[in-house]
Formats: sequence, C-alpha cells, structure tokens
Amino acid sequence: MATRALFFIIYPNMHSLSDYDFDLPPELIAQTPLSERSASRLLHLDGEQLIDRQFTDIVAQLNAGDLLVFNDTRVLKARFFGVKETGGKVEVLVERVVDNRTVHAQVRASKSPPAGTRIRLAEVFDVVVGERVGEFYTLVFPADVFDLIDAHGRLPLPPYIEHDADAFDETRYQTVYAKHAGAVAAPTAGLHFDQVLLEQLSQKGVSFGYVTLHVGAGTFQPVRSENLAEHKMHSEWYTITEATVDAVRATKAAGGKVVAVGTTSLRALESASQSGALQAGSADTTLFITPGYVFKTVDRLITNFHLPKSTLLMLVSAFAGYDRIRAAYAHAIVQRYRFFSYGDAMLLTYNV
Repeated sequence: MATRALFFIIYPNMHSLSDYDFDLPPELIAQTPLSERSASRLLHLDGEQLIDRQFTDIVAQLNAGDLLVFNDTRVLKARFFGVKETGGKVEVLVERVVDNRTVHAQVRASKSPPAGTRIRLAEVFDVVVGERVGEFYTLVFPADVFDLIDAHGRLPLPPYIEHDADAFDETRYQTVYAKHAGAVAAPTAGLHFDQVLLEQLSQKGVSFGYVTLHVGAGTFQPVRSENLAEHKMHSEWYTITEATVDAVRATKAAGGKVVAVGTTSLRALESASQSGALQAGSADTTLFITPGYVFKTVDRLITNFHLPKSTLLMLVSAFAGYDRIRAAYAHAIVQRYRFFSYGDAMLLTYNV
C-alpha cells in the first residue's frame, strides 16, 4: 500500500466567498443531539425536486448493490487546560498524533511558549514544547499519547456548540462504527446511523466500505479571502485500504452507486482518485473542491448542513450544483431543519 505526498489542487470557478454566505437563524444551530440517532430529518435533492423525509427513509432510497463508504475515524478527547511554568494559563487542542509520544497542537496562551517550555496539563502530567510546525506546536508527552488523552483530555465539541461536553456527548459525538483514534471533530453525517439502521441496509443488500480520515480542527477555520484561489486548505491525513478499493471497483462494475457518508469520506475517496482511478494508500490531503471539480469516484453523498462561507458548503455546491444547494438551504431554513454537527442531513446525487 503506497504512501503519497501531500498535494494541493484548486479548481477554478466563477464564484467568490460572498456567494457562499447565507443568513441562518441561530436557533436552528443544533446544540444537542436527538434522543435517537436515526430520528433526524433528511432533505432529499432529487433532480430539481426537494423532498422532506426522515433519515430512516435512507433505506428505501438506496438499492441492493450500492456501497456506503463510512469514515471510521474516532474522535480524541483532544482538549486540555493547563499552566506554564510561569503560572500562565494555557489551552491545548491536539491537532494530530505524530507518534506515541508526540503531537502537533494548537496552543492558546497570553504569550507563545518557546521551545523547551514545560506545560502542566489537566493538573496531572507535563508536556515539553518543541519546534513550531506552521501554526501548530510540537508537544512531547511523558507517556503514551493515546492513553493520556483518553484518561485526562476533554472532548472538543465544535465552536458553535455552547455547552461543555458531557457523558452524553462522549457517546453521541462518536459514530457507532468509530475505530481508529485520531480526529478532533466527528464525521458528522455518520452520527445518524445506528446499529438497527445498518442492519436494515445490510439486509437490503447495501454493502459497506470504510476509509479513515482524521478530521482536523481546520475544518472549522473560516475562509478569509474573497478570492477562493487564495485560500490555503487545511491538511488532513487519510488511509484507504485495498479492500475498500476492491469494493468500489466491484460496485462500479455491477452498476451500483458509491455513496459517501459525509464530506470527509468523499474527500478521502476523491483525494485518492486524482490519477483517474481510486488507489489504496495513505497521504496528507489539502484537496479543495469547488464548483468546476469533476468527481471521479463518488456518485451520491449523505451530508449534514454546513456553515456559511465554509469549504464544505463549496464542496456540496460542486457536487450537487450551486443553484440547487442554495435552493435547498433556503428550503431547509423555512422548514426549520436543524443545522451543523448535531443537525439533520441531506441526500445528494452528483450533478455532472
């Protein structure tokens, strides 16, 4: 299985940042998950038609022989509070685990800590600040990173969720199939699936495939330049196995549809398809998908509703069509759909 280098691709389009803005009533930002995962609503874009459904209707909307591709990353308890040797307060958000003793992290402090600084985290253990890597700091842990994060970290809910994570969040901000720890944000389209729904899909003849893309905090970073060609996309690490590649090829050959569960699954699949065909391997991706991009692997997409002016809103506009997405979001606001990570979902088909 090959390891590929980081790449950065922008697909030109006629739109600018302001074209992806919209007014969202704040009460539509879902602050808590529903009591049942699959109880959310589903807005189905079927050509020019907008159909209001329940998420459980997804079973009827997929066919035997289709392949659902899930992102099986697991969210880390990546947020820590601590103090420097000087007594200054520090907030740390682990962005990426480099090895079992080293992470790259965002560090918020009144003054940037220089290399060699010790920071006491969670009143339990010390980390040592290493060299800067772009906007991130290298932090060296005294023992296994995953053990210390799991034992002493806090779940990092998105910035628009106004409460601190509790025990319910620790369960519901993970997918039921989460496996490989490394994300700092959940692949939220997958949060709608429970075991009952997965069993119903399997019984219908829908197959499952998995990719791993560790979602970074950069997914919440705003686009600041009106000219989208000037935006520097955040980097995320993904892995696609030969088994998933084989499943995609078999599905395509049999006339089935490859359905990405979430923009992270789509981004991994399309990043690994830049040669024209899906390839197994691991790599960093900074793929920035905007209208004009030609999708190579994904036929349909299950996704949540995304933030104004976000790269994810640009991605779904590229997939389903800019005007269709604008109409869908306007409809969702009128119909009081719930938005963002704990919100409702959409079912989209690639509009060539």
